[in-house]
Amino acid sequence: MADIQLGCHTIRSHGTKVARLHMYDWIILLCLAVLDGLLNIIEPFHRFVGRDMMTDLRYPLKGNTIPFWAVPLIAIVLPWFVFAGIYFKKKNVYDLHHGILGILYSVLITAVITDAIKDGVGRPRPDFFWRCFPDGVPNYDNITTDVICHGEKSVIKEGHKSFPSGHSSWSFAGLGFLAWYLAGKLKAFDRKGHIAKLCLVFLPLLVASLVAVSRVDDYWHHWQDVFAGGILGLTVASFCYLQFFPYPFDNDAIWPHAYFQQLAETHSNGNANSFEIRPTEFEDEEEGHGGIALRDTSPILESMESGRRP
Repeated sequence: MADIQLGCHTIRSHGTKVARLHMYDWIILLCLAVLDGLLNIIEPFHRFVGRDMMTDLRYPLKGNTIPFWAVPLIAIVLPWFVFAGIYFKKKNVYDLHHGILGILYSVLITAVITDAIKDGVGRPRPDFFWRCFPDGVPNYDNITTDVICHGEKSVIKEGHKSFPSGHSSWSFAGLGFLAWYLAGKLKAFDRKGHIAKLCLVFLPLLVASLVAVSRVDDYWHHWQDVFAGGILGLTVASFCYLQFFPYPFDNDAIWPHAYFQQLAETHSNGNANSFEIRPTEFEDEEEGHGGIALRDTSPILESMESGRRP
């Protein structure tokens, strides 16, 4: 019979099976998207803002250096290109599917948590004064000294959503997941000392950090908002990645858990004895001095190989 490589699990051959197995995961993902939409519709808590508090809330009202629509492109679409590139090279639908599903869960779980906290806390943004009093004429309650805003309602509503930073949490959720993904694919912790691998791993985190810093520069967030958003996004990204993939320092880190489970099931059913199964590599040659190679070799694959040999 024809030879079958372990990496040849394509969208055509296994895509329907993988999608069917994760049907409920995709349904829950849609529910998270709807929930996040509702959290953006409801009115956030209007925290007391007195006359004396306005000293730290009079920063200029500026536009966004990185607009809202650009954040999904940076945090989701950009990593998708990386996932697609690996798929077209190796034809592993498990890796493609779990990469896409994992990063979507990472971003949407982060978004729901972020927007829920925003609505519950209602912290005013650094530019709240100009949102509340666009003409520069302040108006306060004579008894409580609370603000009596006369600005545009939607602008004031957005002014009560400072903590935590959504740009920061989204960016670290998506690009943090990508950093984990690259660490696994590059075998960054294989103890061979190729520090260049870490430069590639840290690159997505640098981009996420620059997005976060822009929120402070634009006076849309306090530094605490950005710090909390980054920690939140990176934490959720870590949980979501490890739900689908092994630890980057694991010998099986290059592919998701489901891929190796599929190979184990095939082997246990006796199908492995009917085909010549051989691991494929990103490079035909061994790693050279200082080189970076992505390869499929793992204890699971090696044990399957040794079990077939006479």
